[in-house]
Amino acid sequence: MEKVILVANRRNTQTKSSRNALRRNGKVPGIFYSKQIEPISIEVSEKSIKPLVFTTETHLISLKVDDNQEFECIIKDVQFDPVTDKIVHFDLVGLVSGETIQLEVPILYIGNPVGVRDGGILQQSLHKLEIECLPKDIPQNFEINISDLKLGDSIHVSDLNFENVNILNLKDTVVVAVGHPKVEKEVVEEAVQAEPTEPEVIGKGKAEEEEEPEKE
Repeated sequence: MEKVILVANRRNTQTKSSRNALRRNGKVPGIFYSKQIEPISIEVSEKSIKPLVFTTETHLISLKVDDNQEFECIIKDVQFDPVTDKIVHFDLVGLVSGETIQLEVPILYIGNPVGVRDGGILQQSLHKLEIECLPKDIPQNFEINISDLKLGDSIHVSDLNFENVNILNLKDTVVVAVGHPKVEKEVVEEAVQAEPTEPEVIGKGKAEEEEEPEKE
């Protein structure tokens, strides 16, 4: 797994106004925590954290705090602005050799399913798997080959097996499937029923109206 250096500074103030000021200046507040030390409030540049968040890979992070402390860690959680999707806060968790860790790892789907070529719709229910493993066994991502999926086929968590990791998602969870295209039959029928029809006009013709009664 690729190791990336992330440079951070300690945050001495932790008020809401100070965090907003950081964001206005292109910084993102975060926190580093580990079983071995007290949590450390930190700040990093937005440019340095974005590639580690918006990615299809898990990165091993070498966190350098104030140029005098270095910790091996991974991203545990990220909070986003609900309107702009910008990163507003992140959590880093320290790795301890020989101790398992729980984390989410991205899924990379490989291939073009047979069912999609036959007109089906690919439904990706999961984009990450929640796993537990030792730090040395953390994968960058999980490759799942979906080339052989036919119409109506699906892959469940119970179908997956990866070395040295324990998948924590429920076994019956659907990971990916190829569904049949939906035919909106009821909608079409309702539209047909609602379509206005021309009313039948029944009336007397001019000749009939002007017809004189028979003279005896």
